[in-house]
Amino acid sequence: MPQEPPVTSRRVLEAGAISSQSARNLATIFGGLADPVRLRMLSLLGTVDEASVRDLAALSNLSQPTVSHHLRVLRDVGLVTSERHGNWVRYRIARGRGPTVGTLFDVFAPVALDPPRTPRPMRPEVVEDSLDPLVGRLAAVYPEASFDVVGRIVRECATTLLRTRTTAGSAPLLALVERYARQRLSDASRDRTRSAPHVLFVSQTDTARSQLAAALTRRLSQHRVVVRTAGLTPGAQIPRNVRAFLTELEVPEAAAFPKALTDDALRAADVVVTLGCSDACPVLPHVRYEDWPVGDPTFSSPVGFAALRDEFQHRAAQLVAELLDEQPGPPPE
Repeated sequence: MPQEPPVTSRRVLEAGAISSQSARNLATIFGGLADPVRLRMLSLLGTVDEASVRDLAALSNLSQPTVSHHLRVLRDVGLVTSERHGNWVRYRIARGRGPTVGTLFDVFAPVALDPPRTPRPMRPEVVEDSLDPLVGRLAAVYPEASFDVVGRIVRECATTLLRTRTTAGSAPLLALVERYARQRLSDASRDRTRSAPHVLFVSQTDTARSQLAAALTRRLSQHRVVVRTAGLTPGAQIPRNVRAFLTELEVPEAAAFPKALTDDALRAADVVVTLGCSDACPVLPHVRYEDWPVGDPTFSSPVGFAALRDEFQHRAAQLVAELLDEQPGPPPE
């Protein structure tokens, strides 16, 4: 009869777990979040400067006293603050909590949208066998980069995508690795005096807001602006509603996928647009930065998605007009 394994020492167990006090603090915060009404309110407050009880009552279709109760819970756990303006009280995300709230929704998006499943990680050795021919092809296309640099970039791209993606075979991944590596090599060798304007959209996971903004910017500029996307912590996949919209715009899957933020992309950009991550995005002196406080479409209803799409389109049209020195016009048919 097999023997029961010995109990792990208390010291080792304590090293692997958060402290009791931290657990109590987190339990209080999670308790405050454990209501769908409060989560919707928090998601709205994360994308606007402030909102009133009347605004949030209209959103949730609840009475103002009920909304006030939910806001009090969020305020008690330190996520929301309030300020009186005359007869009205305005609510906003507490100072310093904005990145936390944004990351919360970004990280839990895959769990909320897709049923739990066991991922099938790709085997690195399957991909590695196909990288050398790719390095050789790209080294011929980008002679200004040394063979070693091309090899390093290709393998870094493969490593990043292996960490975030799951699939049954290596062919789709290799296509993405090649596209990602081509973008990085092009950015590294960009000649600002001869190339089109470059815009980089940066979000936390590069799965929703950045992809939507990039697709609309490309379409409105009729590809006269080079558009990149990147994430501080790239997600695994683009949400279904965003992917469906990209398909409507005839954006192939291999052209829109989450990528990590790199120094090459930042240095090549003329404009960096942050989407919910302005506090964490690195800042370079020669680059123009904008922050677009537009909501995350990942969890949106069809009506909400349409409103966000329109807001992205409006901002993208203004940006394209500035970069191309044109008047904003209607979107192309």
